[in-house]
Amino acid sequence: MKKEKQTFEMTTRESVLSYGMQMKHVYQDMPFHDTNWVLVRYQENKKAFLWTYEKDGSICINVKVDPEWRNFWRQAYASVLPGYHQNKEHWNTIILDGSVPDDDIRRMIKESYELVSDSPSKRIYEVVKKIPRGRVATYGRVAELAGNKKMCRAVGNALHKNPFPDEIPCYRVVNAKGELSGEFAFGGPGRQQELLEAEGIEVVNGTVDLTKYGI
Repeated sequence: MKKEKQTFEMTTRESVLSYGMQMKHVYQDMPFHDTNWVLVRYQENKKAFLWTYEKDGSICINVKVDPEWRNFWRQAYASVLPGYHQNKEHWNTIILDGSVPDDDIRRMIKESYELVSDSPSKRIYEVVKKIPRGRVATYGRVAELAGNKKMCRAVGNALHKNPFPDEIPCYRVVNAKGELSGEFAFGGPGRQQELLEAEGIEVVNGTVDLTKYGI
């Protein structure tokens, strides 16, 4: 089998920023009002996972790293160093001098994104997005599927702050008795019931039959 050729094209600020902006729900920022520092942040918590800047004539990036992989990358490449101006236990600096293959740079950026974006809220949203059309889940069931069955209150808080209502169908979540949320939610009185009924779910006296529609 022919070995795939490594490429070394991610040597500019533009190339790494372009890749970082391919992650979901991110945006660029210049927090210091200095064009030398351009960051990419995760929208939900506003945490940066990719820092770009020029230092000593070279373009560098800072990425968050799992401590278990921190030293692996530093030992693998001379151009991967402890994070400049950041916690050196959790951040690495990569000098974009062409010595680190593109695939590994992309991997480190993606892992940084995953570390910054991972949170109970994100896990909750991912579970809710997977509730099938025409079905509902209780707060407790969502909490369980998100990895901690005791965080029912966190489920309610996360859904109340739903940042992407077009993507996260929080109206498919009901309480342990199958009861709908208060009238303040989902855009006005009766809106949750309308959305559920549009998917074929029967609502009787503000309640859904969990034995029939629950997951």
